[in-house]
Amino acid sequence: MNVRRSTTLQAPAPEVWDLVSDPWRLPLWWPGVARVEEATAQAWTTVLTSGGGRSVRADYTRVEEEPSRRLVWVQELDETPFERILAESTTEIVLAPLGEDTRLELTLRQRPRGWARFAPFQLRAAARRQVEGAVEAVEAIFAPREGAT
Repeated sequence: MNVRRSTTLQAPAPEVWDLVSDPWRLPLWWPGVARVEEATAQAWTTVLTSGGGRSVRADYTRVEEEPSRRLVWVQELDETPFERILAESTTEIVLAPLGEDTRLELTLRQRPRGWARFAPFQLRAAARRQVEGAVEAVEAIFAPREGAT
């Protein structure tokens, strides 16, 4: 299952890259991330806040990178609460310069496991909320400010 959303940002690609490639900045734009722990350039742990207010840790590994162009990370699922519903979860971000602007495309690929295979609409809806929330937050960060020159 793939969920994809794209947008054009009024910012140069290197500026957008600085935001999306830095794990420490995920709380600024990735839905539900309360904080990041143990981050390196290749792996990090997020602490996610669930709708019920509980905290859940999620580990990620960067698997592909083309600076200022493309970034791919996978969620480590073994021995986590997500293992019951996901066999795979991969996030891909592609940036394309458009003059002074940047086209951002965010794709979340998930392969359901267990009972989630029989509830694809729920899983897709949750993935769509996550992707849309992330893109909307990035749009807000790079939105032109009133009175800015």
